[in-house]
Amino acid sequence: MNWIKIAESPDELPWNDRNLAEIEAAGRSFCLARHEGIIYAVAPKCPHASGHFVHGTIDARGNVVCPLHRYKFCLANGRNVSGEGYYLKHWPVEQRPDGLYVGMPPGFAGFD
Repeated sequence: MNWIKIAESPDELPWNDRNLAEIEAAGRSFCLARHEGIIYAVAPKCPHASGHFVHGTIDARGNVVCPLHRYKFCLANGRNVSGEGYYLKHWPVEQRPDGLYVGMPPGFAGFD
């Protein structure tokens, strides 16, 4: 796994009032979601109709909800929990003493 530093601290990220942030790192966009003290990294757009998750919400069960059609995806595993059969790309996030990192698998977007 290759790790990309995305921030010195979670506090410096552009969180909205729904605990969502959209960022760019290493030439890729990510949606970050903060739920019950855990930060998740997922694709920034819904795989159904490309709604930006940063304009959506996080429900009580830890699912990010698309603002367009209310499709729901589990932040922990990307599974579409509202039953439409889509899958949301997601990546591990680590909080380290020197910053916040997103993990990229080898070979992903040029990371070896």
